Amino acid sequence: MSKKAIFPGTFDPFTNGHLDIVNRGLKIFDEIIVAIGINSGKTHLFSLEQRTHWLEQLFANESRVSVVHYEGLTATFAESIDAQFILRGLRTTQDFSYEQQIAYVNEDLTSAVQSIFVMSDQKNASVSSTIVRDLIRYKGAYQKYIPSTIYTAIQEA
Repeated sequence: MSKKAIFPGTFDPFTNGHLDIVNRGLKIFDEIIVAIGINSGKTHLFSLEQRTHWLEQLFANESRVSVVHYEGLTATFAESIDAQFILRGLRTTQDFSYEQQIAYVNEDLTSAVQSIFVMSDQKNASVSSTIVRDLIRYKGAYQKYIPSTIYTAIQEA
């Protein structure tokens, strides 16, 4: 049986930290599904279509990574596509506390899916999508925080 994980998030935008977690996850899992969560309560800087397209381009040459979007509970979605794992990145102890609570609830929802935490590279520890979004909005330097293909696409938009 192959090891299949989802890597959920809104990815608005997808950062080098996210890319680092996917690359680390590929050392553990046979397949990773980057799962873009649809959260109607959030205001996004980039549309779902843009984010999906950028991620499909980014992983076009990596056959073990696919991109989907979903609505609803992450654990339920993972179970529905036969993913046994939810991959999550940790930057700080605050991330751990937050993710631990979610993992416990997910475990209550389904025992078929386990949360796996992977530490980010320390160079990405201070970077979040929120910070990068603000840099983009207010014309700050953000190029070093996101994959070059996504940076180019944002510049061309």
